[in-house]
Order: sequence, then C-alpha cells, then structure tokens
Amino acid sequence: MNRIIGAKAAPPGAQGKPEVGWLTVDAESAGQRLDNFLIRHLKGVPKTHVYRIIRSGEVRVNKGRAAADTRVAAGDVVRVPPVRVSERSPEDKAAAAPAREFPILLEDEHLIALDKPAGVAVHGGSGVSFGVIEQLRRARPDARFLELVHRLDRETSGILLVAKKRSALKHLQDQFRERETGKTYLALVLGDWPERLKVIDVPLRKYLLPGGEGEGERRVKTTTKDDPDGMRSISLVKVRERLPDFTLLEVTIKTGRTHQIRVHLASQGHPIAGDDKYGDFERNKSLQKQGLRRMFLHAWRLQFVHPATAQAVELLAPLPADLLSFSKQPPPSA
Repeated sequence: MNRIIGAKAAPPGAQGKPEVGWLTVDAESAGQRLDNFLIRHLKGVPKTHVYRIIRSGEVRVNKGRAAADTRVAAGDVVRVPPVRVSERSPEDKAAAAPAREFPILLEDEHLIALDKPAGVAVHGGSGVSFGVIEQLRRARPDARFLELVHRLDRETSGILLVAKKRSALKHLQDQFRERETGKTYLALVLGDWPERLKVIDVPLRKYLLPGGEGEGERRVKTTTKDDPDGMRSISLVKVRERLPDFTLLEVTIKTGRTHQIRVHLASQGHPIAGDDKYGDFERNKSLQKQGLRRMFLHAWRLQFVHPATAQAVELLAPLPADLLSFSKQPPPSA
C-alpha cells in the first residue's frame, strides 16, 4: 500500500490526480538547505526521490526553481509535487530501531558529542534500516529534538555531533559549511608516506560505477582544476608515526567532500589500510588475517565554537581498541 503526500488532500471518492502541496517555511527552519527542509517534512519519502524532484524543477521556492543547496528563509512558500510513500509510517520505522546509547564525549542542553563505533551508519537509508540517530532517538523518547550536525562514513569511527536544539543545529552547521571547524582524522596508510607531502590540494568529483558489480554505486575520484564538475578539496597531512610497512597520519580536512581523505591518500599511492572502495584489495585480504577487519580511519579530533557559550571546544576520541592493537602489533615474520 502507498499513500500520497501533499498539502491538499482530495476528498474521499474524488477522481483525478492528487494536487500539488505547499509548505511555508517557519522561523525555526530558516537557513536550512532546501533538501534538508524537504527531507524533514516529507517523512517516509526516499532521499533519492527528494533530490529527483528538486533536480527536475518540480519543487519551487516562491514560484522559482531552486537547487538542493538553496537556503530557505522564513515565510518562503515551497511548492511540492505529489509524492508516494509507503503506508508504513516513520514512527513505525523508528520503533524498529533498537534503543542504543553511545559513548559520550560531551553533552549539555545544546548538543551531544559521541564516539561513533565503526560499522554503524549515522542514519538509515541506502539499504540501511536505521543508524545512530534513529537508535539514539529510540533510547531517548522524551528528547524533543535530536538531529545530526554532520556525517561520518559507516566504517569510520570517532567524533559525531548531534544537536539537541534547532538553534544549535543551525549554528554548528554554519561552522561546518564556512570551514570554521577543525576536523582531524587518524589514518593508517600503506607504505612510507613522503615527509615533504603535507598538503593535498586536488579537486574531486563524484561518479557512479558503470555496469557490473556495484553498478550505480557512488564513487569519488580526483580530477583536474579545469573540470567544471570538480570540487576543490584540501587535506593537510602530518606524519604521526612510522611503522613497518605503514605510516600513521594525522589528516586535517579543510573541505568536507565525500570520501575526501580516502581518495586523496589513495591518489598519492598510499591508500588507507582496509579501505574496501579505494584501497589495495589484495593487501586488504592479508590485513584481515592479521586482525584488521575494517578501514583504519578514525575521526580523532574536533574543534568548534560552542553554539551557546561561544567558547572554543576541542574534543578528542582515542583510537578504538581494535585499531590500537593492530597498530601496536609486531610485523609478520618473513
């Protein structure tokens, strides 16, 4: 069974096509991206469909076409075409997520900074029924507002921010968008990283895998500066420790592109150990036998300005036990 979302519902028994819906942006939603605004209001509609109706021009803001990253303002009127969703409500889906708390690095009335374990998506979608945010909401049924500030790849562990107020969400997302946060990851790469290579300023572009295994799956690759679809991407690299056959790096990203660290490091001939998308697949098999069963990438340090106090905050999440034990083990005998 499907139902049709629209601001205007046809009376029972009425014939004809469902009508277009209209959403008015309230003060709390002011400043949000159009895609995020729609995702929040069109509960149960797949994100891929939300982006499709935006790209097609079926979504209008104040009667004009708008892009996914358009910022909506209070009082804006958003035209939404009729969209079909499953009869299963978002509440039903949320109820299916098991309640779970995560290790907390910092919490107050405005935000939660948690230490996300590897293997857990930050949210449901793309074949994942639920993620951190759904489990956290389930564990805290009385919480009035819990929203992700940013994202981490499923296999990446480390610091993840969740806002407990819309004002905090907007303030923190503005910092991420304006590159005012400091985000540093620990990455173990194959080989001996060259000391001179401290800045990677290489554009990235997204693409879909062609026919075959993984067809249609999103990937990222480096490109040239004159590529109109390329996005400037900057990573700062510092050698933290040299190990036999590996180098442990501190990587600070100045831009937050999809898979940025993974693609940047691999493009220099030193992929992240255990990376199943951009890594050395044969080497990964042997690494699994040595005990590394996932990608060695960890969101280690996060610096930002507190949305309420305006105080500088620096958080550190230590390497999880599995990565720490792997990095400390002796090299295999010849």
